[in-house]
Amino acid sequence: MRNKSFVLLATASLIPGAVSASEGAASGGLLTVDGGLMFWTLVVFGLLLFILKKSAWPVILGAVEERERSLQATLDEAARLNAEAKASIAEQQKLLLEARTQASSILAETKAAAERERASATEKARAEADELISRARNEIQAEKERATAELRREAVDLALAAAGKLIGQRLEAAQDRKIVTDFLASLEKSK
Repeated sequence: MRNKSFVLLATASLIPGAVSASEGAASGGLLTVDGGLMFWTLVVFGLLLFILKKSAWPVILGAVEERERSLQATLDEAARLNAEAKASIAEQQKLLLEARTQASSILAETKAAAERERASATEKARAEADELISRARNEIQAEKERATAELRREAVDLALAAAGKLIGQRLEAAQDRKIVTDFLASLEKSK
């Protein structure tokens, strides 16, 4: 369609030149019809149309078709790249979601492990404290018993010494010690 318009414009540009040349010769006017001029104009137009159809139109149509194929290939490539980009974005979003899920899971595991470790450390510290307290109580009890036993021995020795002074003789026999020890034990039980 464009090519026909081009040819019509080209021939129309030839006609006014021919008309003005014939005007100078015949001085007829614009509305005068010259048969010879019209014949040769139609012959030149047909010849030009034939030459353009054989040589220029295939080149022009080939270039237009090539341009159309090139544009279609570019559009197809753009559509393919767009689809790949959308797929890539979807994959990235999926990976991001997985990474977030994994990070929150690791964080939860870490918090749970820290809580377990804290509870374990607290329990261990409690057990060690209880053990230290128990050991200290046992040592205190043993020291108390030793002190009590030492105090009893000294009390027995003092009692025997006092009784010996009262009686006037020295009492050291094992039997005398047993009597005083039993007496002190009975006093302690009565408290």
